Amino acid sequence: MIGKKNLGEMEQKITQQKNASLMARPTEEGRFGDFGGRFVPESLIPACKELEEAFIDAWSDESFKDRYHQILSQYGGRPTPVTTCEQLSKVLGVKVMLKREDLAHTGSHKINNVIGQGLLAQRMGKTRFIAETGAGQHGVATATAAALLGLECVVYMGSKDTRRQELNVFRMELLGAKVESVESGSKTLKDAINEAMRDWVASFDSTHYCIGSVMGPHPYPWMVREFQRVIGDEARAQSVELGIGVPDFVIACVGGGSNAAGTFAGFVDTEANLVGVEAYGGAAIGQGSPGVVHGSKSVLLQDNDGQVTEANSISAGLDYPGVGPEHAFLNSIGRVKYEQVNDQEVLEAFQLLARTEGIIPALESAHALAYVVREAGKQIPTSSTVLITLSGRGDKDVAQVRELLK
Repeated sequence: MIGKKNLGEMEQKITQQKNASLMARPTEEGRFGDFGGRFVPESLIPACKELEEAFIDAWSDESFKDRYHQILSQYGGRPTPVTTCEQLSKVLGVKVMLKREDLAHTGSHKINNVIGQGLLAQRMGKTRFIAETGAGQHGVATATAAALLGLECVVYMGSKDTRRQELNVFRMELLGAKVESVESGSKTLKDAINEAMRDWVASFDSTHYCIGSVMGPHPYPWMVREFQRVIGDEARAQSVELGIGVPDFVIACVGGGSNAAGTFAGFVDTEANLVGVEAYGGAAIGQGSPGVVHGSKSVLLQDNDGQVTEANSISAGLDYPGVGPEHAFLNSIGRVKYEQVNDQEVLEAFQLLARTEGIIPALESAHALAYVVREAGKQIPTSSTVLITLSGRGDKDVAQVRELLK
């Protein structure tokens, strides 16, 4: 007869074996379950296939990986530390740790992805780098990588976002990038992506489109997740070094979802509770339905006629009506729980971290923190260990928050 202890150990091993197959390579069609794929104009199929072949070749080449990690170490500031928040933990009654992507060069996790794609663009013989950006962090990182690697750079940004992120616009221009302000549609991230894709259709022979998140046509969701996997791999090893082992909860904000995908990749095969936190006004998983947006099948905000509806968030980086297809898949099988927080909760969390720990987070990152503040002692039991990915620093948001708090 099998005892309860042995039965529990068997169930744990079965769960670990099942989870170990998650966040691996997608199918040949770029599918994560029912999501993903490649829904682009026929003219872009050769570009996507060229990119897929180049990435597979590069990612299996140890010299490419060595160069990638060397730049992230010597230029990007990796590994970023995990900080234990002693004062905040006392306030909330749970042990809070932050994976400090705000300390990476350019101030966010975005550098991990753009260095990888920049090296890949060079490998493919591309001379021009284009990107979309919402909050400006991906645009700044792309302009940084382009300057480092000698690539021409154009960044598309919604005019609404250029106004609320003027400092980042100047930073991009200072780095040598041309910032194209997009006046169509909602004038936010969705429309910046549309314009960048139009550019790519017309110029892919010489241009690499550096998508900033785990979205878009295959191989982008997979490729960007692999470039961001360094976050989760580091955090898992650092948790062991800190004597925590596997945290009870691993939490990250989700717009397109690249920092969350990179974080979750390091813990998906463990028993950690994985939580992605969306903006209430842009909660594709929480309020959306299946559909195709920007080259892949996922879940998105749309009306009864299938027209994409506008997202609305205090954070430009989460002001997006869709989510990466792998997140849609992880939600569909229940491996990751996706929650929502509102703008007021985010503002309060933004201030709380600053006052208790002397760390000003990006508004995007403050979404993940806001969920912990709200649920500590509730969905997150007292004395739990909680690892939050602090995806970026809040310098870019201080002026906006000051106005909102008047």
